[in-house]
Amino acid sequence: NEGIYIRDLKTGKVRSVSGQTYMLSPYEELWEKDLPSVVEELLTKTDGRSNDPKAPQKPTGPRNKTRVVTYRAPHNSAVQIYDYKAKEARVVFGPDLVMLGPDEQFTILSLSGEKPKRAHVIKSLHLFLGPDFMTDIVVVETSDHARLSLNLSYNWFFEIDKETDKEAEKIFSVPDFVGDACKAIASRVRGSVASVSFDHFHKNSASLIRQAVFGADDTGKIRNRFGFSANGLIITNVDIQSVEPVDQRTRDALQKSVQLAIEITTKSQEASAKHEAERREQEARGRLERQKITDEAEAEKARKDLLELQAQSATVEASGQATAEARARAAAAAIEGEAAVKQAQLQAEANKIKAQSDLEQTKAKQDAEINHQKALNELEINKARDLSNIEAKKFKDVVDAIGAETIKSIAQAGPEMQAKLLQGLGLKGFLITDGNSPINLFNTAGGLIGGGPGLQN
Repeated sequence: NEGIYIRDLKTGKVRSVSGQTYMLSPYEELWEKDLPSVVEELLTKTDGRSNDPKAPQKPTGPRNKTRVVTYRAPHNSAVQIYDYKAKEARVVFGPDLVMLGPDEQFTILSLSGEKPKRAHVIKSLHLFLGPDFMTDIVVVETSDHARLSLNLSYNWFFEIDKETDKEAEKIFSVPDFVGDACKAIASRVRGSVASVSFDHFHKNSASLIRQAVFGADDTGKIRNRFGFSANGLIITNVDIQSVEPVDQRTRDALQKSVQLAIEITTKSQEASAKHEAERREQEARGRLERQKITDEAEAEKARKDLLELQAQSATVEASGQATAEARARAAAAAIEGEAAVKQAQLQAEANKIKAQSDLEQTKAKQDAEINHQKALNELEINKARDLSNIEAKKFKDVVDAIGAETIKSIAQAGPEMQAKLLQGLGLKGFLITDGNSPINLFNTAGGLIGGGPGLQN
């Protein structure tokens, strides 16, 4: 239903129409596209391969040759279509639907299969890009002419750039990449094994085969990939599934060698076990002897301690009474001395407590006297302050009551009266004393003398 092939009767040109409803014109007819029988067979397979006769087929009848040929490319696969008219090819990467033009045909892949690999076993319309694996049986011969059958498995994938047409077409440049890769790897393995003996290969088969396939770098380290530049195929791992001799003689020799190795190993283990048992027995016997000697030494030591204790007991028994009396007297003297010391300590404590009590009593008495005297002083100060305040107020009240002019008159009245009395008595001056206060008569007399001529007279 994807499309039909149409041929123009006038020009003979054939074209395909898809994706629309179409009605033939009077000069057009449906054109039948013939395909090779192998392509017809592969199109009926669900997986597009013919290597497995038990593979299920599509439940369809005979193909309608006027319909456009379609093929569903699986995931991670590539399908090459070649246009015989334009002389060019195109590559479609899955998952995708491939539709053939009138002049296009599928590129059929004829790959090697089975074990050991045989050519043209697998027919396929698509090519898986991997990662995947393939197995092969390689017969090798060692330097001592031992023929071995190696069952090897290779992990591979295609390293290409899908965006570049040239890179995409490169994976189809080798028609049978499986056979070519297996032959190249088998050649390397046979060359490497032929240079070593069977015993060496039997012990180092994995490293020898990996080094033969991948090679080593400048430092001697085995690489991890082996590539084919022609189609971009990369081998990433080699697995040795089995190694079997080809010749019956070699197989018998190998079996005998294995049996002999097993027998040698068994005898070696028996000898080792026997030697270990003897060693453990000797060790146990030695430990027993050492323990016996140790126990005898301990017994002698205990006997020596017992004799020493018996001697000490006899000595103590002989001098027991004297020692007891001496110890009793010493104990009594020690008790008396301790009692005297204790009594002196208690007397000192009592004296200390009495002195401290007297000191505290004296201190309390002095504090009380100081406080009492301080209180009396404060009372006297307050009394003197109050009396002075009373006298000052009294004087002020008297002054205020008499008046300033009256006081002035009283003050002036005494001297004026005295002056008048002296004038009446005819005296210039006089001195009155009670005889209790000493007077400097020399200075007073000088003053009196210098007072005026009247005193001299």
